[in-house]
Amino acid sequence: MIYRIVCMAVLTLSVGSIAAQSLKVAPNNRYLVTQDGTPFFWLADTAWELFHRCNREEADMYLEKRVEQGFNVIQAVALAELDGLNTPNPYGHLPLKDNDPLQPNEKYFEHVDHIIKKAGELGLYIALLPTWGDKVNTESWGVGPVVFNPENAYEYGKWIGNRYKDVDNVIWIIGGDRNPRENSDDLVIWNQMAEGIVNAVGGNEKALMSFHPQPKENGGSSTWFHQEEWLDFNMHQTGHCPNKGTYKHIKHDYDLNPIKPVLDAEPLYEDHPNCFNAEELGYSNHEDIRMIMYWNVFAGAFGQTYGCHDVWQMYKNDKEPINKPLRPWPKALDLPMANQVKHLKNLMLSRPVLSRIPDQSIINDQQEENKEYNIATRSSDGSYAMIYFPSGGEASLNLKELSAEQLIAWWYDPRTGNSFGRGTIERSDKTTVTAPTSGKGNDWVLVLDAPSMKFQAPGKTVYKDAPK
Repeated sequence: MIYRIVCMAVLTLSVGSIAAQSLKVAPNNRYLVTQDGTPFFWLADTAWELFHRCNREEADMYLEKRVEQGFNVIQAVALAELDGLNTPNPYGHLPLKDNDPLQPNEKYFEHVDHIIKKAGELGLYIALLPTWGDKVNTESWGVGPVVFNPENAYEYGKWIGNRYKDVDNVIWIIGGDRNPRENSDDLVIWNQMAEGIVNAVGGNEKALMSFHPQPKENGGSSTWFHQEEWLDFNMHQTGHCPNKGTYKHIKHDYDLNPIKPVLDAEPLYEDHPNCFNAEELGYSNHEDIRMIMYWNVFAGAFGQTYGCHDVWQMYKNDKEPINKPLRPWPKALDLPMANQVKHLKNLMLSRPVLSRIPDQSIINDQQEENKEYNIATRSSDGSYAMIYFPSGGEASLNLKELSAEQLIAWWYDPRTGNSFGRGTIERSDKTTVTAPTSGKGNDWVLVLDAPSMKFQAPGKTVYKDAPK
């Protein structure tokens, strides 16, 4: 059923010429590409409260810093989580008049406009959530209030879609940390909001869109929306505990039909209490987060989102803390993983992207799932392979699917982005390799190349596609 009610005044944002081309799903339905076909590796930061808690100078500083660190997507929410309807932004503006989605406040959204425009000028994409999920349901936590129903969700989607329909650097993300409940209108509300956006921008092909869920054992967004035309790619939130085998979530969606790209849009945050229990489990560290990210991408994800517990909430000493942040957000911008995650993007872009597939048959060893799990990916034509060793050490590999008898080998350091030549390795179904170091935090990637491809050192060269 399609709902139609009152029309709202719309201002279309014009940002002029921006560095970011609009994105689309690649022809193989596994990856994203720009309009000219260049593979796009999603490297996002989580800044849920960016529009709500940051003034323009702070927002500009934040965006410039993340560009410097290699990020290319920022995940942020228009109607924010932390009392986003009743606590004004730094300029004293609330997003809605009388908490009515049919009455958006122009002054509030002018601030959103500024940040989206600034991001575009820097070549950043904004993964824009029209609302946080507690405006649809407050189950478990969240102050709400619930303001959406099937009728106004469509009209609000149409309004915000019209506002940003000509902005190339907006990616649409329905939902916001709430899974649709059974025996409720939640599914209808989210579908109606998505439909409103799609109709406003001119069709599914012009609205790159996903859904941000809560953690779930198997499917994330795919559980409810995989068959919906508006869902272009799947998102997971794999939660805030270490050693949980996040690659299994990616594999679940990678194996679905129809084929759609998939990624983890909210993993364990840096500076976050492990499993929300700082007293007994302490705080997250960059070693555990790095393992999660390489696991996910090697399992078939088209990119990866990073998050910092201090930054998502834009915490400062004058703000109410959520789940015990450790430091003000400007000081948290330079935490270790924020500066290391670009090495993952650079590694994946240094080899042909669109032909890459997961291939765990490369690992001969029997492994315990979740903890320190070696994982492999390769090109479908066998021209290269990458094997991630979370704790270094020794492994037996089956290299029979690779295309050359002698393979050029590199050890790639995920902590620094440096590559170390290892000479050559003979193709065999039982090849034993040993990483340069071993132990927790001594993770390495073994990169194996067919000599005929003449690839340069991993992480150093960006390829548009496989060399001809």
